[in-house]
Amino acid sequence: MGIKVAVIGVGHLGRHHTRLLASLPGAELSAVVDRDRDRAQEIASLHGVRAYSAVGSLPEDIRAVTIAVPTESHHPVALECLERGWHLLVEKPLTSTAAQGRQIVEGAQRRGVVLQAGHTERYNPAVREALSRVRIPRFLEVHRLGTFATRSLDVDVILDLMIHDLDIALSLNPGGVESVAAVGVNALTDKMDIANARIRFRSGCVANLTASRISTDRVRKIRIFQADSYLSVDSALQELVHFRLERSGDGAPGIVQVPSGVHKEEPLRAELLDFLEAVGEGRSPLVTGQDGLAALELAEQVQRAIQEGGS
Repeated sequence: MGIKVAVIGVGHLGRHHTRLLASLPGAELSAVVDRDRDRAQEIASLHGVRAYSAVGSLPEDIRAVTIAVPTESHHPVALECLERGWHLLVEKPLTSTAAQGRQIVEGAQRRGVVLQAGHTERYNPAVREALSRVRIPRFLEVHRLGTFATRSLDVDVILDLMIHDLDIALSLNPGGVESVAAVGVNALTDKMDIANARIRFRSGCVANLTASRISTDRVRKIRIFQADSYLSVDSALQELVHFRLERSGDGAPGIVQVPSGVHKEEPLRAELLDFLEAVGEGRSPLVTGQDGLAALELAEQVQRAIQEGGS
């Protein structure tokens, strides 16, 4: 038998959680939860499991849950699940604020349970392959642009989209942040819809990140420069282009293209597999709750830089 798991929140993203968990080895999808009873029943019926409208109604034999409710509800739902000793995968951003995120991370540590942050971009095969080839990054240029959608409007574009790239940048620069400069604009909502951040890390690396949720096209581009190579990732297409500087026998420099080595797969599937394996093996996942908290703390630095710039 697999790990008994429930999905909490079966809106746009939670539906994909249930679809995948219903078929993944090592998982036994046991229940779905949604405050919309009709939606919960619809998704539960598709997979032959029980539907609930409240976390407190879930059976005791659940071992793990994935949380895909709106961000503003991550904190109370995660704390309730921790009280019951369940392993957690919480969709990004971990919570609405770093203070709330810290409570969840500390609660998981006290309970000795797995806490995984749902930064699916780190499970994108093109991103993973690119990051494995980076040794000492010097400059990152990222454009994450999306067309306007009515979901995820409870948070600004920094927590909605840019947080993926803050997490990636931090994974390449474990030494921490030296300075942050940023600008942001409200366009269609009462929160920032477009933002740009320039982050200097103590390693000397600089990241220039742009995120927009009101663009005409969907763009997911990451460019990484280091001393002897350049990597360009299109994470939407799961494509990697890698050029490397090489010198011939007489010392003359030349540019060669390195094979991509990317094998395409659904990032969310890889993320959920990692979660199940982490629970089953008692190990940390690729993206921990602490990683999710670090990205959230950096997101708040970006938000403060924008506020201070506009004051």
